[in-house]
Amino acid sequence: MLTITALPAFTDNYIWLLQDDDTQRCAVVDPGDAAPVLRWLEANPGWQMSDILITHHHHDHVGGVDAVKAATGARVHGPASESIPGRDVALADGDRVELLGLALRVIAVPGHTLGHIAYFHNGPKPWLLCGDTLFAAGCGRLFEGTAAQMFESLQQFTALPAETLVYCAHEYTLSNLRFAQAVQPGNAAIHKRLQEVTEWRERGDISLPSTLALELQTNPFLRSAEPDVRDAASRQSGTELTTEIDVFAALRAWKDRF
Repeated sequence: MLTITALPAFTDNYIWLLQDDDTQRCAVVDPGDAAPVLRWLEANPGWQMSDILITHHHHDHVGGVDAVKAATGARVHGPASESIPGRDVALADGDRVELLGLALRVIAVPGHTLGHIAYFHNGPKPWLLCGDTLFAAGCGRLFEGTAAQMFESLQQFTALPAETLVYCAHEYTLSNLRFAQAVQPGNAAIHKRLQEVTEWRERGDISLPSTLALELQTNPFLRSAEPDVRDAASRQSGTELTTEIDVFAALRAWKDRF
């Protein structure tokens, strides 16, 4: 049986730990800090870390790779077109990763960075490791790519099964939902989710994983085709927007200054 656990890092990062409870083998995703990973291994003797999965090159995702690899001998998988410390396996769109008895499909999702990749497992309970591309109720900033690239990357996610569990790398959900409510104040699903997440965070609970179905209802960056989203983005940009990509670009610019 697979368990996915969040190891908090820095102020709002999540390092995802994939655990095969039958074999006591595990893998870790985007260890920007080695300390939480090594603490977990020390507290759980008998577990062997076999693999490290990297979505993109930013330091808060790769800063702990060398130390974790040195301590465990784990294989490092990461995007072929980015500089990833200790990388053993270079990955491109459509590649397949085998680990912990599972098969993961690599999806190229440029936008946040040009070489950003995501990992998708299409099992009875599908799940997605999306790094900083898709967030709960939001999406990543455009540090290297264009709005058109990010829009197309997110469209790839919308084609996945609605029940897909979404494991993103940051606890940005509350601020993202406040922006979503500004975009669509009449969206009851956003209002309900904002109330729920506020209660969770007040208790110290994390807001993840999300589901793709919930994102399609409440994430403005997946809702560029909605008339009220288009109208809100047009008002903010001061011009009538006619294409979904233009709406998306205006939303991203609005969020950057929100």
